[in-house]
Amino acid sequence: MSALFKSLSVFLASSVGKKILVALTGAALVVFVLGHLIGNLLIFAGADAINEYGHFLQTAGHGALVWVARIGLLTCVLIHIVLTIKLTKENRAAREDRYGYSHTIQATKSSRFMIFSGLIVLAFIVYHLLHFTLHIGNNYSTLTTSIHGETVHDVYRMVIQGFSWWPASAFYIFAILMLCSHLSHGVSSMFQTLGLATPRTWPLLQKISIIYAAIIFIGNSSIPLAVLLGFVK
Repeated sequence: MSALFKSLSVFLASSVGKKILVALTGAALVVFVLGHLIGNLLIFAGADAINEYGHFLQTAGHGALVWVARIGLLTCVLIHIVLTIKLTKENRAAREDRYGYSHTIQATKSSRFMIFSGLIVLAFIVYHLLHFTLHIGNNYSTLTTSIHGETVHDVYRMVIQGFSWWPASAFYIFAILMLCSHLSHGVSSMFQTLGLATPRTWPLLQKISIIYAAIIFIGNSSIPLAVLLGFVK
């Protein structure tokens, strides 16, 4: 067991190991983001639809599963960002040693933007959890409604109240833009890192990456915009 643990530690400490772990955590986040969007879009189906969905999430596994998902999400994000920063530093040092500083400028700018967008997304996730999950600084926990004779949390009214304050909506849309900028490059790179891309499929994977990012941006941005414009009220 110790030999296996040592081999695993060596692998994860290597550049290849870090890249694979970045790709795997990225894949988990890609699946989560799409699933989260599909659930959130239920708000356009009406109050009962989104409230039933919210009640299901809050009661699944006696309320434990949603917290497992939240902790898993934050863990994946932290691992993804920390290892990406480490890989960027390692790659920059290797390029500077081999080619000199002038040849690293473009790659460094690209890497820095990916890190910047990732940190913005992390800040947004923390804010999102404080705002809509822990209800810090608001009274959302007191919002209730009745579904099939059962009193449940009124997610529909919470979302409307939350996004009616335009600074919150503006930050939400900006964070989603940063996320999708990250995704438009990261999804295709994920396939490449995991060895699932070939010269023939690479152009297609790049298009899929951009289309996926566009879907996530349009879908998520439509919710605060619909609230601000009065389409959802």
